[in-house]
Amino acid sequence: MLVEGESDRVAVQALARRRGHDLADGRVAVVAMGGATSIGSFLARFGPSGADHRLLGLCDEAESPGVARALARAGVDGGALEELGFQVCRSDLEDELIRCLGVDAVLDVVAAEGELASFRLLQRQPAQRERSTTAQLRRFLGGRSGHKIRYAELLVDALPAGRAPAPLGRLVDAF
Repeated sequence: MLVEGESDRVAVQALARRRGHDLADGRVAVVAMGGATSIGSFLARFGPSGADHRLLGLCDEAESPGVARALARAGVDGGALEELGFQVCRSDLEDELIRCLGVDAVLDVVAAEGELASFRLLQRQPAQRERSTTAQLRRFLGGRSGHKIRYAELLVDALPAGRAPAPLGRLVDAF
């Protein structure tokens, strides 16, 4: 399973755990590629010309054309990304999690981590004042080193039972 970054890997693993999937038992590896533009080397290693593993993946909408081209070059072709097992997040996984949970629930997670004052400080910055709370939360999650990774599991754990962002849920349920 190829995902763009470490926070995506953590979120996939957290949702799989919540849904009772044993990744190791299912011989599923979730591989963070260090960005979608690295997919070519991972396809060469794990795709039809390499180990020929069944491939699934998750990418951001902006990266999806490049992912589709790389899959076609690697011989993984035959339809839309979703049909090939690659799920697409509208903006990114953090945006999907925020929309699925709702702003108030995400703020509850931030508060539980003792970082609500830090988030409120970010909201007062001139560049952030006119942005939506969702956009401010995305900036907050991506603004500090390690924040996206840390909050990926926290946000997945905060999801109500049986709910998940559609791309993440489809990916986890595919294995």
